Amino acid sequence: MPSHVLSLLVEDKPGLLTRVAGLFARRGFNITSLAVGVTEIPGLSRITVAVDVEDLPLEQVTKQLNKLINVIKIVELDPASSVQREHMLVKVRADNASRSHVLEVVNLFRASVVDYAPDALVVEITGDKGKVDAFLRAVEPFGIRELAQSGLVAIGRGGKSISERVLRN
Repeated sequence: MPSHVLSLLVEDKPGLLTRVAGLFARRGFNITSLAVGVTEIPGLSRITVAVDVEDLPLEQVTKQLNKLINVIKIVELDPASSVQREHMLVKVRADNASRSHVLEVVNLFRASVVDYAPDALVVEITGDKGKVDAFLRAVEPFGIRELAQSGLVAIGRGGKSISERVLRN
């Protein structure tokens, strides 16, 4: 199934995220990534949701999302015309024998070490899905002890903004 990334501009109200996720769940769609955060407009939040669905059912969901009173705008972000990034913290086994090799991989991927222990390093990496997945494959032989990943965040390229209409009103 094709993957789609939706960017929703919403009012920051309790329970809205539950209603948005519920629309996908009721149709049996699996949300592969979900990120929510504040925007440049006080009182509004951006929900970035990645979901694997066919084109027609996605249209039904977006129509129903638009009916939610606190949803201001929905935009589907095409990978070619948007910047999409994932953020991950990875705890990698790194003893005296393997530490220099792990650090080589960290440098190769332009990641950074954010915590050090005698037997492990916590590495922070940001990038598109391909880069993050390739990094995981590269450090897997050393041993991944723990992993935490944020949801995908995305924004359209160029000067246009999803919130322009809201700012004008």
